[in-house]
Amino acid sequence: MTATEPTLSMPACKHVPRPYTGPSRAEVLAARQQYTNPAIFTIYRDPLMIVEGHMQYLWDETGSRYLDCLGGIATVGIGHGHPEYVKRVSDQLSSLGHATTIYLHPNFSMLAKKLASKMPAGLEVAYFVNSGTEANELAVAMARLHTGASDVITVRHGYHGGSAAAMGLTGLSTWKYAIEGGGRVHHAINPDPYRSPFSGTPEEVASKAAADVRDIIRTATPGKIAAFMCEPIQGAGGVTMGAPNYLKEAYAHARAAGGLCIADEVQSGFGRTGEHYWGFEHYGVVPDIVTTAKSLGNGAPIAAVTTRMEIARSLVGHTHFSTFGGNPVSMAAGLAVMDIIDGEGMQANSKARGAQFRAGFEKLCRSHALVGDVRGMGLMIGVELVADRATREPAKQATNDFLEATREMGVLVGKGGLDGNVIRIKPPMCITAADVDFALDVFGRSLAAIA
Repeated sequence: MTATEPTLSMPACKHVPRPYTGPSRAEVLAARQQYTNPAIFTIYRDPLMIVEGHMQYLWDETGSRYLDCLGGIATVGIGHGHPEYVKRVSDQLSSLGHATTIYLHPNFSMLAKKLASKMPAGLEVAYFVNSGTEANELAVAMARLHTGASDVITVRHGYHGGSAAAMGLTGLSTWKYAIEGGGRVHHAINPDPYRSPFSGTPEEVASKAAADVRDIIRTATPGKIAAFMCEPIQGAGGVTMGAPNYLKEAYAHARAAGGLCIADEVQSGFGRTGEHYWGFEHYGVVPDIVTTAKSLGNGAPIAAVTTRMEIARSLVGHTHFSTFGGNPVSMAAGLAVMDIIDGEGMQANSKARGAQFRAGFEKLCRSHALVGDVRGMGLMIGVELVADRATREPAKQATNDFLEATREMGVLVGKGGLDGNVIRIKPPMCITAADVDFALDVFGRSLAAIA
């Protein structure tokens, strides 16, 4: 910071964090290193310890406050410790903490009904599980059972979960192991125009990428497929997306081959994209199956597969069961989340704050050569950093340096993309205009510092 540069000032917050009295950071780190799997990673050189949260803010064990612009990787939609959410979840926990779906419980049925009310007509039958990984696996299993076909097409750079089968669906080598899983899965070319092998306008690139789905069907499958699965806006892949014509054309090719169309809304759902409640709505399509998770629970473990009754019936005839899939506490969390999003206008706020972020980043793009591309919708934004705008060489180290610099100034973001050079911004949807101004100030200073 130069002598003439104004001092950074995070927006005021009335919440006072409780004094931290737990194990020291050194003890926590030592126990983690000794007793937890070494594959579990942190994103900072000096790992950050978080002990409290309130709405869009987090505190570490020293009482330092941070603006959370990652939201638990698009999981904390309505904010940390939202008072109404806490009350409703706590009330349920105090009356009944667990009951499986072999009994009736009102929360289970009411959340299924609530979820159906947000879906296109006909998509009204839900199956609840614990995570997005489980939801995506179950969606593919249902598609295979319903169609009698095995082949599934997903999109390169897509992420669909961490189990063996979900890794097979994923199109990122960084998230896969050399193990069998997923069955017959093929990965179509990504429709995002920034790094596409195709030339032309974004719409032309999208059409060519959609045609790749058709070509895969014709050359790599028996001509019939079970499903085409796609994130309307990719998360881990670097917030990539195609032009509005992409899903309409890709869905048409898939359906012509007998396949069902699955929308993975694990990160893009529940109003985060601003203009619509679901990401697929931006494309003017109706999927056959929709998978949801993350923001549905605001941190509680819950996910859902929503589809039409005739597809749902594919599971009938054998026993299928999820021990925690109908947990009344998680169901209460989902009901609270959906009520709060509507009641507090968080979808509209996502649209407004997302536009504010985009405008700020596009301004930074004009003055910082590291910014190669700014993309996304609402509060699901990706900023790709490049070493050279002409060659689009990924600026991997600069991205790591950016994360460190923003953390030092009080803002937490994530990163993604195949090369780990895309800044991921997915804050709680309660973030304010003042918060965005502060974050953009930090981002500008960080870009200047690492240039």
